[in-house]
Amino acid sequence: MKAPPLSYVRAATLSEAFQLWRDAGPDARLLAGGQSLLATLAFRLSDPGTLVDIVRLHELRGISQVGGTTIRVGALATHAELGRHDLIRRHLPLIAEAVPLIAHAAVRNRGTIGGSLAFADPAAELPACCVALDAMIVARNAADERRIPAAQFFTGLYATALRPYELIAAVEFPIAKPGERTAVLELARRSGDYAMAGVAAKTRLAGATLIEPQLVFFGVGDRPVVAERAMATISGQQALPATIAAAQAALAADLDPPADRHGSGRTKRHFARVLLARALARLAGLDEARAA
Repeated sequence: MKAPPLSYVRAATLSEAFQLWRDAGPDARLLAGGQSLLATLAFRLSDPGTLVDIVRLHELRGISQVGGTTIRVGALATHAELGRHDLIRRHLPLIAEAVPLIAHAAVRNRGTIGGSLAFADPAAELPACCVALDAMIVARNAADERRIPAAQFFTGLYATALRPYELIAAVEFPIAKPGERTAVLELARRSGDYAMAGVAAKTRLAGATLIEPQLVFFGVGDRPVVAERAMATISGQQALPATIAAAQAALAADLDPPADRHGSGRTKRHFARVLLARALARLAGLDEARAA
């Protein structure tokens, strides 16, 4: 298939982008990396009428440390930039670990963090990582900006809390605390495919005890799914076989995966149980194969 007829405009500044967007109307789409948008256009799953190119906006670029507590990532930061940037590798290892799991090198070189979060694919890695890391999504319109906790940003299948004529300007992450451990794992048919199931995990270790664990699953719902009951089961515990088994049992009440082309809900629930055991083992420095 070919894309539907389109108008194309390129913004030189952020204020111009908002004006062009308003002029084009509410159906117009912003073009950043385009790795998801161009595919939907090619299959005529979207027909925006106008594309507003924002790829050259310096206001949406950059990765920096703000004070001693926050890493601010501009929405136009590519996946490849995230994977190689020193601040990300030192202070947000979960993001650096997730990058190689994202599609293929060509996609990582063009796709952006802002585009990934705005598209809100429930099988994508970065939305789940943002929820696990308690990130703040910085949304901007022509007049002002607001901050939305990542846990509240994803509202349904390919749906977010963004308002009309509002874009993602940046993502702000708390810097990892001393003793914090993270892991991201997924199961896919082939390298680069969307995850059949995945988990982004974080905890602090006090000795061998898991403190304030976060378990966020992707590919098993219409948005990133926080496994509240499984988290409560392991909080304050060591990652012993009995604890892992109890967390796996609790996961049944956290997840209700819909069937899709990758398998039934029962199959996806099994995948999630396996990934949970492996993630806890990795967080605790144990043998993943034996834990699973």
